[in-house]
Amino acid sequence: MSQHAIRTLEQLQALYGAVGEASSRKEVDHVHPLYRAMIEASPFAVLATAGPGGLDASPRGDPPGFVIVQDERTLLLPERRGNNRIDSLRNLLADPRVALLFLIPGTGETLRVNGRASITVDPGLLERCAVDGKRPQCVLVIQVETVFFQCARAIQRAKLWQSAPLPAVPSAGAVLEALTEGAIDGRRYDQELPARQRATLY
Repeated sequence: MSQHAIRTLEQLQALYGAVGEASSRKEVDHVHPLYRAMIEASPFAVLATAGPGGLDASPRGDPPGFVIVQDERTLLLPERRGNNRIDSLRNLLADPRVALLFLIPGTGETLRVNGRASITVDPGLLERCAVDGKRPQCVLVIQVETVFFQCARAIQRAKLWQSAPLPAVPSAGAVLEALTEGAIDGRRYDQELPARQRATLY
């Protein structure tokens, strides 16, 4: 298999060819007003970070506009309560680089933002990001470096926004029971989970 491995940039470029003009020109170093509209329409994003312990890509979601465009070079991302693993935040203490992928339901194009983030507990920013009077634990202040939209092919191939029967996947409780060899009662975990999520959503 090693004889078929791509090992150099030249090999990779030969495999894919030149970048099209539209793909090059859609990338800018700030939040263009049209890109701002996409961010403000998105209820869901994936945040990617890197640190000494490895890589992390984790979901962030709230009502559309939860990521605030403070200005054309600054985004505010609230960090709400979760499982307290703080993988992303731990990474940011060592490496401020971040990447965001915004999804908009019903829209094929996604939006990508790269930049550098700092963590703040500034009371004014916490209040600005509050939902139903509940503040986030902290806020990420992201200094934007590059922004561009991703074409719709991946969403189209996945048929992501097309209604379809829900796939049969293991429940959270089933996974935990298996991984803990029965130390966690999966059925009980699943029964209690909806109420716990409602009570701790914010």
